[in-house]
Amino acid sequence: MADEIKYELVKTLGALGEGSKGWKKEVNIIKWNDRPGKIDIRSWSGEHGKMGKGITLSKAELKALLELFKTMDIETLEIE
Repeated sequence: MADEIKYELVKTLGALGEGSKGWKKEVNIIKWNDRPGKIDIRSWSGEHGKMGKGITLSKAELKALLELFKTMDIETLEIE
C-alpha cells in the first residue's frame, strides 16, 4: 500500500474560480510531506477535505511563469 501523502496548507493566497459542484480552484502555499512550502494551484472541496489534481511551483518556477505571462497578449490567445 502506498504511503499517505501529508500536506499542510500554510497560507491561502486567493481563489481563481468555483466549479459547478462547489470546488474552488485556489492558489495556496502548501508544505508536502514536511518539505518547504511551494506555490500550489488546484481545486479543493469545501473545507479542504478533498483535492483535485494540481501543480506545484518553486519560487524560481513561479518567477519564470510570471515573466512568461508578462510577455503574453491575452487577447490573441485562442482560449476561452
